[in-house]
Amino acid sequence: MATKEMKTYSLAEMKDKYIGEVGTAERDEYEYELRMDLLGKMIKSARQQHSLTQEQLGQLVGVQKAQISKLERRANSATVDTIIKVFQALKAEINFNVKLEDNFVKLA
Repeated sequence: MATKEMKTYSLAEMKDKYIGEVGTAERDEYEYELRMDLLGKMIKSARQQHSLTQEQLGQLVGVQKAQISKLERRANSATVDTIIKVFQALKAEINFNVKLEDNFVKLA
């Protein structure tokens, strides 16, 4: 009996097929949401490593516990200023890379 060989797909191929190709609005939104989710998880992890509660971190930053909770669930619920304050309170190094056409602008 002959076995049928299964075709394998890369993650990029699956994203292209089910989410949309790179450069489409659907793909851009997916990538943005993914980055914001990961940023929230990094904030939560850093807070826990410093043995801080959400309330304690909120006090350091000057926001309510609820804002920290929202931020950890999805970072797009906060301003860039708040995110920077959170990482500063956690004594984390912050770097931004901005690509303008073919030029990179690095903010540290």
